[in-house]
Amino acid sequence: MTESEKIAIVKAMTGETDDSTVSAFLKLAGASICRAAYPYDATVTEVPEEYAHTHVKAAAYMLNKRGAEGELSHSENGVSRSYETGDLPDSILREIVPKCGVTGS
Repeated sequence: MTESEKIAIVKAMTGETDDSTVSAFLKLAGASICRAAYPYDATVTEVPEEYAHTHVKAAAYMLNKRGAEGELSHSENGVSRSYETGDLPDSILREIVPKCGVTGS
């Protein structure tokens, strides 16, 4: 999936109209996916094609989280919101299988 296709899908999912905003959230989501997929290799900066759909879902989640979407619970007068986890919820992170290799000799 190309970057422009990802931008179009995220825009359709979120209602966001600004390409640079969507690109920024795709970059943030991509960094989180790369950290989860390659926890011992900081040189991987491109999201593997197998996680293209996860990448789009993660960016949309992060964009929607700017408002009230993505909440696990919400209180009104005392204003209390809670989310599943920090950047990405466990339900998205579970789709990513960490890869590692042999270290040392």
